[in-house]
Amino acid sequence: MIAQLTGVVAQVGPTSAVIEVGGFGIQAVCSPSTVAGLRLGQRATLATSLIVREDSLTLYGFASTDEREFFELLLTATGVGPKLAQAALAVLSPDELRTAIATENLVQLCKVPGVGRKGAQRIVIELKDKIDAVDQANPPLASVRSSGVWRAQVTQGLQGLGWSARDAESACDEVEHLTREDPLVNVAVLMRAALQSLARK
Repeated sequence: MIAQLTGVVAQVGPTSAVIEVGGFGIQAVCSPSTVAGLRLGQRATLATSLIVREDSLTLYGFASTDEREFFELLLTATGVGPKLAQAALAVLSPDELRTAIATENLVQLCKVPGVGRKGAQRIVIELKDKIDAVDQANPPLASVRSSGVWRAQVTQGLQGLGWSARDAESACDEVEHLTREDPLVNVAVLMRAALQSLARK
């Protein structure tokens, strides 16, 4: 089991990254929010989960152990594979998924591409009693409004994905209202909102 990967970021793509470790380039499949936090040429640490299939070995990378553990929890639900679990974490944070499952919020779960009402019901039934077991040692980033830290992180993340500095700043302006509405909104949520804003243009 490869639980963690630490090294220099050699490549960054929309849905994956290559981390150089001891002369080897190891590719990890990542969500957009995880990719957004990586910088070429800088050291990074990813929590990872290795999925073994008859014809492949795929390493999935996450910004926190909480994301990885929720990913692995989702895989225990009937009909949920790695791609669907990854999609769920790309759309909703672990805390948002935890709350949706605990409160049986099927509408929220159906926001995940590939999850219909029956699939959402199955996830709730099978995981509701298990969610408390997921490690909550890595809470969402809080108070991102202070010192404009969130803006720097989102701007750098967007530029890392290939957007220009001007586009990145414009997207930050579009999502700034979210920090006023919820002072505890985390950077991953802001990053997703910024990406959606850019996609509409």
